[in-house]
Amino acid sequence: MTTPLRKDAARNWDRIVAVARALVDQGTPLQLNDVASRAGLGVGTVYRHFATPEALLETVATPCLEALAAHGRQGLADTDPWHALEAFLFHTVEAQVTDASLAPVAAATTDTLPRTTELKETLQSVGSALLDRARDAGAVRHDLAAADLVPLMCGIAYAVNVHGGTPTDRIDIAHRYLATLLEGLHTTPQHA
Repeated sequence: MTTPLRKDAARNWDRIVAVARALVDQGTPLQLNDVASRAGLGVGTVYRHFATPEALLETVATPCLEALAAHGRQGLADTDPWHALEAFLFHTVEAQVTDASLAPVAAATTDTLPRTTELKETLQSVGSALLDRARDAGAVRHDLAAADLVPLMCGIAYAVNVHGGTPTDRIDIAHRYLATLLEGLHTTPQHA
């Protein structure tokens, strides 16, 4: 069990993460010295909380990863396998186009924080289980593999980024592109 941070340390941690979030949202690479300066803190304070920029970026991405994992787990309880997969993919693509920290953390081949590894493994496991359930129910093309989902979702996010627009426009476009993709993946179960 981790020891709770002192109030001043917790305030500093919150300030560092907020500054990092703003930088990531602006597309600015995280540099701990820059984060310290913008947060009005000493460099040592930032390094005490986050040894590397990767650790800070993963911390920024953690709430998004946690929310996606929760949506996936909720989907496993849904009695309609197609609806569960569809809802999970809609949450995923929406997160991809609204949270700039998600793509670099998801794409990293190694993680700095054990929590990041745990969440990424959960997402992979839940996504595979949701796809397997939909495939077993005859609701998804039989040739669609779990490994296909990530590049398909990344393709949609890339297309939305190229298209641009306001945040609301980007979400609407992502939903439209995903709905089109899902129409191509969806099958009607054959009953004997």
